[in-house]
Amino acid sequence: MKHHQKLEALAAQSPPPPPPFSALDSVDPFLHLLRLLPFSLLRPPRLRLKLPTLTLPSPTTILALLILSYFIIVSGIVYDVIVEPPGIGSTQDRLTGAVRPVVFMPGRVNGQYIIEGLSSGFMFVMGGVGIVMMDLAMEKSSRERVVRVSYGAAGVSCVVIGYVMCMLFLRIKIPAYLS
Repeated sequence: MKHHQKLEALAAQSPPPPPPFSALDSVDPFLHLLRLLPFSLLRPPRLRLKLPTLTLPSPTTILALLILSYFIIVSGIVYDVIVEPPGIGSTQDRLTGAVRPVVFMPGRVNGQYIIEGLSSGFMFVMGGVGIVMMDLAMEKSSRERVVRVSYGAAGVSCVVIGYVMCMLFLRIKIPAYLS
């Protein structure tokens, strides 16, 4: 008991620590007016705000955004924005003198019209989607056989059409290519 009483006596003798400085300790009258005047006239509103909840997008949305970004990149949109080529070209027929539209910029591998880039990009995306469809056809988990065969046939068709059209575009652009 004696030891406990000694500790209490020592605690009573030591001065309490000084409180931290606050705005209430100031002797400046303007500070007190600024602190008291607005809140004596105004009352802050009670807001019931909810934090927005962000949900992750679905895998289908992510796939669609990836395919769209792939289309934008392989179509040469960056080239089109920087160089600003015409949408479609034109050439004059030597025999009749009539002006014919030209979709592919002939003889220039590093140049393109806007429609040429978009159509080539669409064929690249068609081939990529065909590969994804063939992958879906190979999954045996939850799809019926008819659905898997349909996915496979559509996938092979997309890949073949995309490849054949890209080779055709290349032969139009460079006539002596692979011949």
